Amino acid sequence: MSEEAKYLETARADRSLWLMKCPTVVSRAWQEAAAAAPGPDAGGANPNPSPVVAKVILSLDPLRDDDMPSQTWCLMTQQIKMEMAQACSGNTPKSYSLNMYSDFVPMCIFSESNQGKLACEGKVEKKFDMKPHRENLMDYGKLCRERTNMSMVKPRKTELILDDNGKGMRPLPVHQLIPPGPKDKKKVPVPKANETKRTRMDRGELEKKLFKLFESQPNWSLKQLMQKTNQPEQFLKEILNEICVYNKRGPNQGTHELKPEYKKYTEDKATN
Repeated sequence: MSEEAKYLETARADRSLWLMKCPTVVSRAWQEAAAAAPGPDAGGANPNPSPVVAKVILSLDPLRDDDMPSQTWCLMTQQIKMEMAQACSGNTPKSYSLNMYSDFVPMCIFSESNQGKLACEGKVEKKFDMKPHRENLMDYGKLCRERTNMSMVKPRKTELILDDNGKGMRPLPVHQLIPPGPKDKKKVPVPKANETKRTRMDRGELEKKLFKLFESQPNWSLKQLMQKTNQPEQFLKEILNEICVYNKRGPNQGTHELKPEYKKYTEDKATN
């Protein structure tokens, strides 16, 4: 909404309107018919700026029960039909059945002019959904098959260029290929010291070594233990998860220390 459109015209707000949801092919046909119609400035006795694009046919049964509400009767018999006024192109259906509904969320229709003026055109009393009439089911089936075939067409095409003589494939003198020299040879990457492959030792032997380290110092980081034991990181983590507690906070944050049961065992062993 633009800043200039500050007022809303509500003179037609109480007008009852019908809202219809139509397929894309119907909407496109109506737009083409409106574009082809002569405007108000065209010559002729009766210029028609708003051409008739369709007509709605409501069939009434004189023998129906008068006690039955009209809305319920229309829903049961589906006697509301719409026919396109213009000739449809291809297999586009010309007749449609309209399913009417009155039980929906209250809605209003708004419009905006070219000058930016807003207006409430009315409130929706009836809502309609369109579907091809049974008279046009064969045409509608052909239309669906045409859509499927069009969606399967590959947009990319291969073209054969004749009389080109390979000019587009010839490199310019500036872009001549130069054979690689000795400086352009790929250097063999040197493995870093921390990337040296470590060999696992016996599980029991590693546990004894860790207990001995924790006797000399109560807290160790994972990096320090890897340097002391020279063991793979994943294997060392498995052992530490069984015998140690990881400190997530406090003065010893980021270090491992023995679980209480193992700590008591090492203290008793050191005392003896």
